[in-house]
Amino acid sequence: MARSVESRIDDVRALIRAARAVVDRRGALLAEMTASTGLSSAGVELAMTRHLELEPTDEDLRRLAARAGDTSSAAVILSANVFVGALRAVAIARAASSRVVVRPSRRDPTFSRALVDAAGDPAIVLDEALDVASVEGGELHVYGHDATIALVRARARASVRVLGHGSGMGAAWISARADVAAAASALAEDVIVFDQRGCLSPRVALVEGPPARADAFAEALHAELARQGALVPRGPLPADVRAESDRYRATMTYACRALVGREHVVGVAPPGAPMIAAPAYRHLHVTACATEDDARAILAPLSRALVAVGSDDAEAARRLAPPSARVSALGQMQRPPLDGPVDLRDPT
Repeated sequence: MARSVESRIDDVRALIRAARAVVDRRGALLAEMTASTGLSSAGVELAMTRHLELEPTDEDLRRLAARAGDTSSAAVILSANVFVGALRAVAIARAASSRVVVRPSRRDPTFSRALVDAAGDPAIVLDEALDVASVEGGELHVYGHDATIALVRARARASVRVLGHGSGMGAAWISARADVAAAASALAEDVIVFDQRGCLSPRVALVEGPPARADAFAEALHAELARQGALVPRGPLPADVRAESDRYRATMTYACRALVGREHVVGVAPPGAPMIAAPAYRHLHVTACATEDDARAILAPLSRALVAVGSDDAEAARRLAPPSARVSALGQMQRPPLDGPVDLRDPT
């Protein structure tokens, strides 16, 4: 028997209550989550207290239920990049089905384990050894790198629908009317959280106006990342990311300009320079754009990966963003409503 929309929403609300319970006892989990997430303890605290979607509107939940659809069963394969993303992923699966199996990330299982345990919902089962080839029907919801999704698709049975939510990035548009200091402060908030590892995390910022204005914005962002980074330190850099960071810093130092902080790098490129998507872990690529058309041309090669656009000018951001990208105010890029997957690209 099909569940009503209200029944689905009630099940999601129960999961949100469970997430609140996990937040309330986060002190007991903080050391374990700091070790498993790779974030600093302040980074874990920031994510738990400001970036969990605990107050969705009725409209948000109706959208989530509509986007979730209906399936006989849903298996969820979680990623390690954004640990609080487990709430959204499990909520979508629960809205879609009365039979949900959750496989946490092997590297970062702490929050998802705590969430499922707090929910106490017999319809949601944790299976840390789930083999995707053993799933006989329904849907597989896969979160992670594109290569991970491809491997799951290759191993999944033909009777299973695989919904992949893969790699992505965010971009910022700083309009000509923006206050440079205020925009830099807000964007730094979007960069700091999750150490810029989520698919909504901004990696490039396009500044409308002459190069001097982009320089001023980059200087303000450099100062804000240092200030906010002192409050929320970055977690340790994995070896592969350190190599990417070194390459980006060297490239920008040699060919353009790099503002290097203790835990961040702001690259500043002149108009006409090739677009470089900065690596994660608090790196941002800044360039000047004379017009929106220039910005559109710069972003075109990134359009398939672009999941979010943040700006002080929402209308301009909508004109620049791909149809499936989320548009938000600066400082709000990492706080999307609980209305479905954060990645609104076609998951199939």
